[in-house]
Amino acid sequence: MDFHYTVQTNKTIEEAIESIEQNLKINKFGVLWQLNLTETLQKKGVDQYKKPFRILEVCNPVEAARVLEHNPLVGYFLPCKITVYEDEGKTKIGLPKPTAMISLLNDAELISIAEKIEAVLIDVLEKSK
Repeated sequence: MDFHYTVQTNKTIEEAIESIEQNLKINKFGVLWQLNLTETLQKKGVDQYKKPFRILEVCNPVEAARVLEHNPLVGYFLPCKITVYEDEGKTKIGLPKPTAMISLLNDAELISIAEKIEAVLIDVLEKSK
């Protein structure tokens, strides 16, 4: 089982993020926080990594509360992450699969919820490319 899902787009990093934000909102998800990893590394004196790399932390508050109530260990995997980065001159959008993370807890109900969340997030990536 792959632990991630990645798509390629002809959009710029900024265009891709804008599209992701719109498609997340349609699905009752929002971006809690955005990390410009490249900029952060450069501010810390690490100049060798120059390619754009952003990490979006995304959440559906209703689903987050639901899974946390079931098992607080799910908090180790929240919020979900979506990466937007440049690789070989192309913009890529990806995410670690929620099912891969949640499967570590070996709980059938949580895996079922993660499958639904994963399907929504993959659809968001597909519509955002």
